[in-house]
Amino acid sequence: MNSATRSADLLKVGLVQMAPVWLDRARTLDKVAAWLAEAAAQQCQLVTFGEALVPGYPFWVELTDGARFNSAAQKTMYSHYLDQGVVIERGDLDSVAGLCRQHRMACYLGVMERAPDRGGHSLYCTLVYIDQDGVIRSVHRKLQPTYEERLVWAAGDGHGLVVHDLGAFKVGGLNCYENWLPLARSALYGQGEDLHVSVWPGGLHNTQDLTRFIAQESRSYVIAVSGLMRPQDIPEGTQFRDQMLADDKPFFANGGSALAAPDGSWVIEPQIGVEGLFCAEIDHGRVREERQNLDLAGHYSRPDVTRLSVNRARQHTVRFED
Repeated sequence: MNSATRSADLLKVGLVQMAPVWLDRARTLDKVAAWLAEAAAQQCQLVTFGEALVPGYPFWVELTDGARFNSAAQKTMYSHYLDQGVVIERGDLDSVAGLCRQHRMACYLGVMERAPDRGGHSLYCTLVYIDQDGVIRSVHRKLQPTYEERLVWAAGDGHGLVVHDLGAFKVGGLNCYENWLPLARSALYGQGEDLHVSVWPGGLHNTQDLTRFIAQESRSYVIAVSGLMRPQDIPEGTQFRDQMLADDKPFFANGGSALAAPDGSWVIEPQIGVEGLFCAEIDHGRVREERQNLDLAGHYSRPDVTRLSVNRARQHTVRFED
């Protein structure tokens, strides 16, 4: 293999494991921008951030009687959460997109999206992909919120089940427990995905097994990028703060960001309890090697026997004909 081919196979990726400035969209985006600048200094070509990072995961729900119907306190908390949601159409991610364009980096960022096309009063757990030109290329709303998340998040659709060309790779991503869904994964595999990004609010229990399993199943590189949340990350004066701190937990989310190779071995082992930027250079040649004996969308598939149908239309409640 000549040096030019070898160089074209390589991609430097960065996993940012950070705590949000919890429930503060603007200050969290400032922190994201600082980590993007650090990733640029490390010459990363793809930078990834955790699930619902902007403005933060709703950790209060399971700790504060969140399922009590018509609770005035829960309504107040939801109202604030909604107010801090990301409105993409308003330009809330313009600073992130500008940094991607300036430094020729792509980015996956988890946000709580306040979606005007669905009325503007519901939140979607959304994974946004911004390319190296600073263009938002996909906005994937989580198909099914998990357990207590359903009390504050709306269900998404298949519109964002797409992959993107990035150097020699095709990169795609899913939110949190979506990564357990075989059909959602297959929707990406069928488009040639060979670099999979799984985003999480944080937690080694989420990333230590599934990351390596997806890598072995798909024969792809798999990034698991997590947030971090510690007691000190809950700002003074936050509603429910005392209740959330009552159990004296060292972490609400302890990280666990990691990177697995196409054979399931660790490139970056799970990182626990620390904020940081974790970088590695990955080699597309390793994907091609591992696809020699298993390629789920190619030579090891039987579309005459089993096929998947995917609806990628953005869902709306109203269709206007003017």
